Amino acid sequence: MSIDLTFAVPPFGLAPAPVFTLTPVDGAEGLFTLVGGSSRLFVLDAAVHLPSYAPELTNEQAAGLGLTAPEDAMLLVVANPGGADGGTTVNLLAPIVVNARTSVGAQLILEEQDLPLRAELAARGALARRPGFRACSTSRESIDACFVGTCTRMRCTCMERHHA
Repeated sequence: MSIDLTFAVPPFGLAPAPVFTLTPVDGAEGLFTLVGGSSRLFVLDAAVHLPSYAPELTNEQAAGLGLTAPEDAMLLVVANPGGADGGTTVNLLAPIVVNARTSVGAQLILEEQDLPLRAELAARGALARRPGFRACSTSRESIDACFVGTCTRMRCTCMERHHA
């Protein structure tokens, strides 16, 4: 089932349009297309793919969307399939936040948060097969037990400064 969303300012990469349509991709849980006019973005539902991703919105950003409680927000991240090395990346620095009650959305640039613009996604289950893997419990970039695939040793390498 598709959902029509409105944006005061269109998400980066999409042309202005009166309405944007969020449509699930068949057979891919939590993957959607966001279409406005003739432009399209792929977005992932962070609750499905990055459950530990918890960016902090400013009061102004939350008020602009009419958000009064965290559970009112649907958090989407833009996915960029097939980067230079063939991997998929997601933008964690500028999520699309949608008020689930009103269907009003905005792509927000997170201020003073050290999150990557292009975080590489790892295939589901790939991390569990890495010998010596353990999740980083202090790093926001460890997203879902380092689902972004940056942990390769016994300690998280995604934000080593948190482990000093």
